[in-house]
Amino acid sequence: MAEKTNLARTRGGSTPMRAAPPVLPGGGVPEFDRLIHERLRLAIVSALAANESLTFSDLKRLLETTDGNLSIHARKLEEAGYIQCDKFFENRVPKTVYKLTREGRQALNRYLDHMEALIRAMREG
Repeated sequence: MAEKTNLARTRGGSTPMRAAPPVLPGGGVPEFDRLIHERLRLAIVSALAANESLTFSDLKRLLETTDGNLSIHARKLEEAGYIQCDKFFENRVPKTVYKLTREGRQALNRYLDHMEALIRAMREG
């Protein structure tokens, strides 16, 4: 079985280039957070980082997704402790509001640090 790589090929041939792992200032290699890396979960966390809170309807409209898709991904983030979900009734209508937790903000910052270090390493390499 061929070895799997996530690396670009050289311009002149088909030999894969191996990139060094990204290094943060201070020398550490950041841990990659696959939970946040998924497109819709990253969008949820990013939207909540830019807003104090958002309702389920607001997120659905903003991210242009379905009820089921948003619900599944929000639940994964909630189980990880990255977002907080509050459900209540407003004028007898159920309402769900999401907020980014401190752990969620820290996870997003670690993810962004990782991506920035990766970009920097690729540009310098």
